[in-house]
Amino acid sequence: PKTDIVFLKVHKSASSTVMNILFRFGEMHNLTFAFPQGGGFQLYYPHHFLAKFVQGFSPLHPRRFNILCHHMRFLQPEVQKVVPSSAVYFSILRNPVQLMESSFVYYKGASAFSRVRSLEEFLSQPWRYYDPASGDRHYARNLMTFDFGFNPDGDASPERVQLMLKAIEASFDFLLISEYFDESMVLLKEMLCWDLDSVVSFPLNSRDSSTKSPLPDSVVEKLKAWNRLDWEIYTHFNRTFWERLDRLIGRERLARACLQGTGSVGPKDIKDSSLRPLQHGGARILGYNLKQGLPRELERTCRRLVTPELQYSSLLYKKQFPPPPP
Repeated sequence: PKTDIVFLKVHKSASSTVMNILFRFGEMHNLTFAFPQGGGFQLYYPHHFLAKFVQGFSPLHPRRFNILCHHMRFLQPEVQKVVPSSAVYFSILRNPVQLMESSFVYYKGASAFSRVRSLEEFLSQPWRYYDPASGDRHYARNLMTFDFGFNPDGDASPERVQLMLKAIEASFDFLLISEYFDESMVLLKEMLCWDLDSVVSFPLNSRDSSTKSPLPDSVVEKLKAWNRLDWEIYTHFNRTFWERLDRLIGRERLARACLQGTGSVGPKDIKDSSLRPLQHGGARILGYNLKQGLPRELERTCRRLVTPELQYSSLLYKKQFPPPPP
């Protein structure tokens, strides 16, 4: 199991639940945490992280901690001073629409929100209420962008967006998606080589549904435009999340377990005729060869995965309507 970990705790994104998982794992394995100075709960947020914010860190006698997971504004060169070079970096994202709706309710006292009655009112004239120079502006615009260390009021040109995405990819090993929390925990378990018990959880710091309200489509589109940088981050890493999940625990693993060779083969090369797809017209329909000698249960699972539709349909028909006994 990986024991050196940096978790960027993005606000309002199920990050408290992930933090609880890290706390429990660290406690069970007697790992050290990079705690904020004086036993606080944030690493001098919203300032960019500095190593000196960590209790017990000294530039004269640098000390490495196993887990860094308290709220911070990411700055990797400083983070690297307090964790081992082998540390795994990850974070969690949330759909910016739900994220901002949650932020509006949770941070209603923030300067940008304090003079409006609703999120709709704020988004109708955001520049009337939003001050880029205020110290709490990040709660009202591109909160994820800010937590990752970037300027929430920055240019959203394709070139700048690509630079930002590449910088995040260069710093982080993987990003979870809060809307797909269960799948995220499976991915976390695989990436950290932990057992399943280590990633089970109860939702923490979640809001009662009575304070939630759906947003009209027109407001959603305004919200996406206002949080354009967050939207670019989310859509990009939502796509790579599923690609990674598919790659790590999906088809490739099953292919290695089930198949001879690396994948599909031509119809003439399919050795088991019961697995040969119907060849129709001029098309050349590919199929699969199963490994020999698989355990019974695995062989059954693998066979179901590669059985062509006509054969599978016949099999299920006979199961549902068994022929009368002779």
